[in-house]
Amino acid sequence: MPLTRRKTLALIGGGVVLAAAAAGGAFVSTRNPVRALAPWQMAGHYDDVRLRALSWALLAPNPHNRQPWLAELRGDDTVLIHRDKARNLPATDPFDRQLTIGMGCFLELMVMAAAEEGLAVALTLFPEGEDGPVAHARFAPGATADPLFVHALQRRSCKEPYEDRPVPDAAAAALAAHARILRDAEMVARLRDLTWAALDVEFHTPATIQESVDLMRFGRAEIETNPDGIDLGGPVLETLMLAGVINRAAQADPSSAGFQAGVDIYNKMLAATPAYAVIATAGNAREDQIEAGRQWLRLNLAATQLGLAVQPVSQALQEFPEMAEHYATAHALLARDGETVQMLGRLGYGPATGPSPRWPLETRLIDA
Repeated sequence: MPLTRRKTLALIGGGVVLAAAAAGGAFVSTRNPVRALAPWQMAGHYDDVRLRALSWALLAPNPHNRQPWLAELRGDDTVLIHRDKARNLPATDPFDRQLTIGMGCFLELMVMAAAEEGLAVALTLFPEGEDGPVAHARFAPGATADPLFVHALQRRSCKEPYEDRPVPDAAAAALAAHARILRDAEMVARLRDLTWAALDVEFHTPATIQESVDLMRFGRAEIETNPDGIDLGGPVLETLMLAGVINRAAQADPSSAGFQAGVDIYNKMLAATPAYAVIATAGNAREDQIEAGRQWLRLNLAATQLGLAVQPVSQALQEFPEMAEHYATAHALLARDGETVQMLGRLGYGPATGPSPRWPLETRLIDA
């Protein structure tokens, strides 16, 4: 469970923060993971137009921030996009559906970045079948810039309580081009209950909570060594780690006071949700999952344009056995005519949040 500064203060109160800060001294002023955030400043600053597009694409949202993409340059105008299977999430995503959606987000942002320079990207999905590359991408002149692309650097997955005000009609209508927007009070209440119940299952299923804990990065050193997964960093959290308040063992122990208080914080966060966004597809082939990811990326950018916040809360859509009841409920509520519900997200007005760490582009390239 990632902890922001707001959540940490709510969890333990200001006294421990002040005491730990006093003990840490100058240490706390140097704890922001600058290197792990550098890819946000490097986006677009490469000589090859394909590298420029890829440097934007790696800022895309993706499950557990696993960043499962690899790129292979071919010739002068082509890229093969692969999914790094070493980054699988076998407990929470046993069929790699969510990771494939993340690849769709990556592809859409790559296409938009190329279009910003007047280049169209012809995508051939799974050219060698599911076990081969995710996409063959050929760059050629002929595209028009997409107005949503200008919001790529501001896009966030906002994991905070949202304001107690409704999503306006005009905003809902604009976002309907990318997702089904749900604002009916009865449906919103049912989805609040469902998302909390599903998250509770993930928290209390040993394999799924351990998967998250294993991907937690505690403090600047861990974040910069592995700038993926769930980052727990910044001056406040680092001082708490020094004081022994936050550690990996407590995050994995549902009986600990810290774990229980953190769960309560997430409950309150999910309750502060005025609307939801749903993306569903007629089928559930890999191509459908890619398309869902492309739409999720566009929804995020469109929401950012409107000053709205988005956070995926798709735990009820996960296919591990303990989630089966909630998966069935989610589809009974949200699917139409046999659809597969691919994404469920909170939507509302939230506070500004910072970017997530990213691996540098150079680490995501493979030799032909």
